[in-house]
Amino acid sequence: MHINEFQSLISQKYEKRDRERGIPATFMWFVEEVGELATALAGDDHDNKTEEFADVLAWLCTLANISDVDLEKACAKYTGKEIKGFKPK
Repeated sequence: MHINEFQSLISQKYEKRDRERGIPATFMWFVEEVGELATALAGDDHDNKTEEFADVLAWLCTLANISDVDLEKACAKYTGKEIKGFKPK
């Protein structure tokens, strides 16, 4: 599945409700999921890590959808010959 396919799936299932919630409240849900991922990463439960990665990705897609951002196009900055924004150490 491509990123845009997953983003579209999330849109079909949740976008109406997500737009009603708005960006600030949706962002707080996203941050909560990132916190749960941080906790999972500190542990040894691979299934939990997998679940939390999926949740973070889904909420990121939700934020992109209600912000009218195509994540696959946004990721193009990392797929070209010259990576924009790269900061050498």
